[in-house]
Amino acid sequence: MRIAVVNNFFPPRPGGSSHLADHLAKRYAAAGHEVLVLTASYQNAAAQEIRDGMTIIRIPAWTLPKNRFAANFDIGFTTSPRTKRRVFAILDEFAPDVIHQHGQFFDLTWITGWWARRRRVPTLLSIHTRLESPLSRVNDFIYAMADRVMVVPMMRLHRPRLVVMDILMDRYVDKRYRRSAGGKVVIPVGIDPLVLRGGDASVAHAKLGFSDRHIVLSIGHVIPQRSRIALVEALPEILEEYPDIAVVVIGGVYHDEFLHVAKRLGVEHAIIALGALPQREIPDYLAAADMEVHELEGIGFGTASLEALAVGIPVVAAIETNNFIDVLVEDGRELFLVDSVGSTDARADPHSLAAALKRVLRDPAHARSVVGENAKAFIDEHFTIDRVAAKHLEVLGEMASAR
Repeated sequence: MRIAVVNNFFPPRPGGSSHLADHLAKRYAAAGHEVLVLTASYQNAAAQEIRDGMTIIRIPAWTLPKNRFAANFDIGFTTSPRTKRRVFAILDEFAPDVIHQHGQFFDLTWITGWWARRRRVPTLLSIHTRLESPLSRVNDFIYAMADRVMVVPMMRLHRPRLVVMDILMDRYVDKRYRRSAGGKVVIPVGIDPLVLRGGDASVAHAKLGFSDRHIVLSIGHVIPQRSRIALVEALPEILEEYPDIAVVVIGGVYHDEFLHVAKRLGVEHAIIALGALPQREIPDYLAAADMEVHELEGIGFGTASLEALAVGIPVVAAIETNNFIDVLVEDGRELFLVDSVGSTDARADPHSLAAALKRVLRDPAHARSVVGENAKAFIDEHFTIDRVAAKHLEVLGEMASAR
């Protein structure tokens, strides 16, 4: 097959969907398929390169000014008078049998969807982000309107089959896109465990400047959907028993409310925000950590959390036991689950979170040797990038044949 992979986010830009698109594209090429990647330009990355058997073309992009509505996120858009003509020309020359798009609200998704409709090429669209705002009713309303006015009409243009990765995304797709898509398929996020295992804790300790403190690692960009506020609110209770605790946050801080809350509660000394780091540095911090904690808003379970499970790091999260649809998780078996604030509010309860963290710290041997090993086996069985890529290729092949 000739497969076009489309995502405004792609390495060297960090992020979960960026890494997933890269890993999948590599597996498509390794399986013998011709792969073209279309993405937005980013910093000093080459405008065009060939690596790992795939051709990557970066379309010139501009960045939205940082604002609270967009969670201060630096989203790159490619829209310009020449973009459509260039993208159409690139795709006409490559002549893909099928297009795998990432992100329903990116302009490259819309433009390639337009091309696909004109050329009658099937599209598979992975939905990574739900347009919802748990902390602002006003923003939530605006996001819902953007879905209705912008995303849905463009989706109706080429009627992609949608990839849903967990139970919350499945509900969201049914609610927002059921009538505008060409069906859906359940495929979880995939990761490469071998890239993450074997980190050197001493390297992380040297960079942090200590080796004698408990480390609560929190990986992923800080946005309203992953605000870290519940973790900060749990710190006073944790510090009473473990005064040496260090919460190490790795990821761009696009929403800094958690730092203001920490200052108000007098726990800012326990927080170390490192900002975004290259993926190659993450294994060292995972090896040094006592646990990983950041899925606390009840919005699902992302790539970073799966990566922590893959190396056997105890993970504490606020998710449903059927989060992954086809496979169930159990508290104290693969990870440690946290109660939510209430029946209609899925955010982690700070007291329940504090209890879960102390549960790990009081018996680290059990957390590592039993729960951690279960977690590694869980990832190897269901979430390796090779398994997930094989599922994608099966769907893409079916779509290409149906054409």
